Amino acid sequence: MRNTKTILAAVAVAGVTLGAGAAAAQALVDTKIAIVDTDRVMSSCTACTAAAQQLQAQRTQLQQFAQQQATPLQTEETALQAALKAANGKPDAALTARIQAFQQRQQTAQQQFAERQQTFQRNVQYVNQQVAQRMMPVIEQISQQRGAHIALAKDATLYSATNIDITDAVLAALNQQLPSVQTVAPPQQQQQAPAAQPTQPAPTGR
Repeated sequence: MRNTKTILAAVAVAGVTLGAGAAAAQALVDTKIAIVDTDRVMSSCTACTAAAQQLQAQRTQLQQFAQQQATPLQTEETALQAALKAANGKPDAALTARIQAFQQRQQTAQQQFAERQQTFQRNVQYVNQQVAQRMMPVIEQISQQRGAHIALAKDATLYSATNIDITDAVLAALNQQLPSVQTVAPPQQQQQAPAAQPTQPAPTGR
């Protein structure tokens, strides 16, 4: 019985020793972290502020287009409602044709607005994409220069010391490398599969 206890104790000690060795082998180096206020970079960089003004102009044009389409439609809708009321809800052929034509124009206007709105959203996404693509290498470069192993977005942290914030350096470098961006997204490429060519029989020699 004593021999068994001695063996179990030896195995337990060996396990503790092996575990400590494995933990030591997996120990990490002291990690240095850099903090970047990406929201401030995306909103205040030189290219960002210029793009924001142009996008605001596009938004204004979109709102004006919507108003231009809505005003005559609202006027016509009011007239049709009055005519339908005068007909006691029983429109004749002419009034029915007017109602159908109005519905068609209304549908067309809604479709045109939706297309323009989608184009505007693509422009916004395109601007953000251009800034983000250039910002990420800049963050990596500044982080390496400062000896940081990890860069975190400021809004993902609960607390960070000011001496590990590299936002100003990132912003300065980004302004130099990205003075402007395009505010009109390229057209969507519609890739169509090539039409299948008819199979021709192989020529036979005589």
